[in-house]
Order: sequence, then structure tokens, then C-alpha cells
Amino acid sequence: MSGDTTIADVGETLIKLLRDGMSDLVTSSAIALQSPADLTGQTTRVTLFLCGIAENQHMRNQQPTYRSGDSIANQPLVVDLRYMLTVYSYVQDLTERSLEEHRLLGRAMRLLHDHASIGGSLLQGGLAGETARLRILLESVPLSEMTELWSAFPGQAMRPSVFYTVSSAAIESAVVTTPSRVAVRNVRYLTHSGEEE
Repeated sequence: MSGDTTIADVGETLIKLLRDGMSDLVTSSAIALQSPADLTGQTTRVTLFLCGIAENQHMRNQQPTYRSGDSIANQPLVVDLRYMLTVYSYVQDLTERSLEEHRLLGRAMRLLHDHASIGGSLLQGGLAGETARLRILLESVPLSEMTELWSAFPGQAMRPSVFYTVSSAAIESAVVTTPSRVAVRNVRYLTHSGEEE
């Protein structure tokens, strides 16, 4: 379980997965964790954009976790991360451009499908060595919602995009307490007549 770096660690994990699995199609530097609004030049071929974060409702009421000794940490904040994956081609012929983008999209989607539950040595950053797994789920997004999102990227034409939700990313709490132990216990007994002894 990571702390403040959890969201960055998930992004790093996904980018490494895509770079390793698409190295025969594009260079590593052509796959970026960025918004389409920040796209510059004609070198980026695949972007992964964190476009939403929501608290995971099923993991909301976890019990506090015990740390070393007698310390107890507050429950973690568990979130689901929503990403938009977009592919780009800069070929002049429109049909060839579409075919190239579709090839990139197909490979990226296969990689994320094949690693729908990701863990172990594939986890990067502060997630490395954790036993928890990330779940990657393809979302069905209406064209109207996708069009609305793309309208927020000035100067960028809409490109083939798909959406994924990654869950559950746990952000470890920094609040740790040490409860006091019971030192003395007074036990009082009542007689049958109701008087204390």
C-alpha cells in the first residue's frame, strides 16, 4: 500500500506495461502519460490521460490497520482511477492514418485486456512488492460524453480513444495513533439483594 505516490505509481505501472508491450510498434518515448491538450509535435503516438478519480464505495468502511508495535493507522483512501487512452498517427493519407491508429489501439487494448488483473513484478514505484492487485476494466462511453471531453482540448481533433477504470488504488493514511492499554480494572459484584460487594 502506497502513500502520496499511489496515483503516480499506478500511472507509471500502466505506462511501463504499454511501453514494454508496444516496443515493436513505437518507441518508448512515443507513449506518454499526458493530456491530449498537452500534445506537442508529431512524436507522441499513444497517450494515457487521467481524466477522473472517484472514491471506491465498496472499500469505504475498512477497519483501521495495525502497524508495527501497538500503533494503528486510519483506514486508507481507496480510489478508482479513470483513464482515457488515445492513439495518434501523422500519416497524410487518411485511410492509412486510420489503419495505423487502429493497429496501435488494438495492441494497447489487447495488452490491457491481457493484464486485467495486474500485480507482482509488474507493479512500479511504491506499489512494487505489494500483494494487492490493480483491476483494469474497459468502459463503454457514449459518443456524446467523449465529444464533450474532446471539446475541452483546444486545437486538438478528436482521435480514436477508449476509457478504462483502474481499481482499487489505496492511498495509505498518515494518521497513526497508539491506543493506551488498560492498566487497572475495577470489578464490582452485586449480591442477590442488589448491593455492591
